[in-house]
Amino acid sequence: METPERARLPILFGANVDPTADDPRWPLELTRAVEEAGLDLIGIQDHPYNAGFLETWTLIAALAQATQRVRFFPNVANLPLRPPLMLAKAAATLDLLSGGRIELGLGTGAFAEGIVAMGGPRRNAGEAVAALEEAVQLIRRFWSGESSLRFEGRYYSARGTRPGPRPAHAIGIWLGAYRPRMLRLTGRLADGWIPSSTYAPPEQLPAMQRQIDAAAQQAGRSPQAIRRIYNVMGLITAGGSGWERGVFRGGVRDWIAELTRLVREVGLDTFIYWPAEDRLRQIQRFAAEVVPGVRAALGAP
Repeated sequence: METPERARLPILFGANVDPTADDPRWPLELTRAVEEAGLDLIGIQDHPYNAGFLETWTLIAALAQATQRVRFFPNVANLPLRPPLMLAKAAATLDLLSGGRIELGLGTGAFAEGIVAMGGPRRNAGEAVAALEEAVQLIRRFWSGESSLRFEGRYYSARGTRPGPRPAHAIGIWLGAYRPRMLRLTGRLADGWIPSSTYAPPEQLPAMQRQIDAAAQQAGRSPQAIRRIYNVMGLITAGGSGWERGVFRGGVRDWIAELTRLVREVGLDTFIYWPAEDRLRQIQRFAAEVVPGVRAALGAP
């Protein structure tokens, strides 16, 4: 059964590019391959406390200047280590420099010990969600063109700061969310939702979607305006190997059937591929075989 209330956003496809520091040329090589393959998006995870990772925003800046078309987003930005007004300015700056190719994935921060080790705050679950809600409000106001921004929250404040520059396009704020309070926040305030298949397998998505939709409707928003981005971890195998839905492992036809089902029956509209191995060739195969097959099955351009 299709979900027409969430079927109007364009279907997008992208890939993960890890910010690996052991060979700094590799993220650039993979990014160029993603652009050449015609995918829409590149997501880059943000874990600043990982000594083996490059800094995500600096990497996005470099990769954006080396490409012409593909769009970028942090998947997702670690809010406790990134003050929201500086995050808003960084995103707007990169959006201008890239010609409108930046979106903002945002989260509460996954690894408390790493955050605290880098001087960030230790927050419990309720505090983390409340801080994220304040941050979303501040970031939107910074991009709005207000001449002077004043805000007094429990976690963040602005005392007459002068926002600017404005981004080149309306940057989407996409939240990484799993628990009910975060899902409701997504429905009330966000432009997109980013779950990952390893934390939210397909069978859990419908119930989570309903929570987002209900919160959006209660806030007077249209659920169809919220993009649904799914980080899909798995592997495209040789044909006839069988489909393992829980780990997204199977042949091209299996991938086409499952992603098509997730659009029609679950209401997803964006897929970010995270290959389990052989990343360059897997992403090329995803773009060349899976993506056209899904678009054809959906009748999408």
